[in-house]
Amino acid sequence: MHCKTLAAPFAVLLAAFSLASCTSPTPPPQPPRYAPTAYYGGMGDRAVVPASSMGAPSYQYASYAMPAMAQSSPYAPQPTAVAPPSGPMAPPPPAVSSPSNVGTSAPKIMASSYILVDARNGAVLAARNADTVRGVASTQKLLTALVVAEAGDLDKTVRIAASDVQVEPSKLGVKPGEVYTRRQLLYAFLIKSSNDVANVLARDNAGSISAFCAKMNAKARSVGATQSTFRNPHGLTAGGQYSSARDMARIAMAAYRNPIIRDAVKRKYHTFRFASGRTITLENTNEILGRMPECDGMKTGYTVAAGRCLVSTAHSWRKDVLLVQLGTKTKYIWNDGMAMMRWGLSK
Repeated sequence: MHCKTLAAPFAVLLAAFSLASCTSPTPPPQPPRYAPTAYYGGMGDRAVVPASSMGAPSYQYASYAMPAMAQSSPYAPQPTAVAPPSGPMAPPPPAVSSPSNVGTSAPKIMASSYILVDARNGAVLAARNADTVRGVASTQKLLTALVVAEAGDLDKTVRIAASDVQVEPSKLGVKPGEVYTRRQLLYAFLIKSSNDVANVLARDNAGSISAFCAKMNAKARSVGATQSTFRNPHGLTAGGQYSSARDMARIAMAAYRNPIIRDAVKRKYHTFRFASGRTITLENTNEILGRMPECDGMKTGYTVAAGRCLVSTAHSWRKDVLLVQLGTKTKYIWNDGMAMMRWGLSK
């Protein structure tokens, strides 16, 4: 009798609790959570470039084939990062307009013309004679590589023609009739600066050297390089061929954002396999690689007329810099490049 008396109140409470649970309002929907973004940096596998304060377009995502150490960088992707969309990436911002001579506190270097820019937003950090037109030697191979890389289908095979190898002085040594992929040739071309491969890639892309040069010039104009005219894909001296430090910075900034070019130019060594099966180890012509840990490419150049030329890049956790040196000497170019880029990273 006593147990029945106690059980009644509990039954009432249980019924009331059940009724309250059924009639409680549904929680309001939560706003969507957006994936974190990061600035377009040198070590990020994926990053989003915001529109700059100068009115430059915002950028799409890029994917770099970077080493595992990149995961410790502040630019490493977060677990909730959005996958990059397919399709071509928007062009980079042009180097910000400035006088030809900027940066009186910058290190003194020997190049006849140079420009140092922030590779994320195009801001000019230092410059001397940046708009003087002159030969740029093999640094213009960055433009050749950009045209080829953006054309895509890099695993398509190419047969070497006899006309391709009729060029001096820097050659890889491919032979007429041999077959390689565009990707194999592009990597060797950027790392070893091979002029015979430049001819192969140009002919394969456009049908002839002259047609390819028309593509080079159109691409240069599209990234703001309006002081330049290119007559061949390799940079050997040719009448009417010239550029400037500022224009080469604009071209190099576009190349810097291409994942294929970016992966090739950061390699100190690269193994190339000839059609015969023989392999050789190519050493990058950029001697700053391996001497300056922050350096991640890009391209050397030399002719008697142009002098020593170098486009180089470096990154830190908060900044990427790009330096163009034109018309300098071998005994200065590497140390000058490291000193200038370190100064730029510190600004």
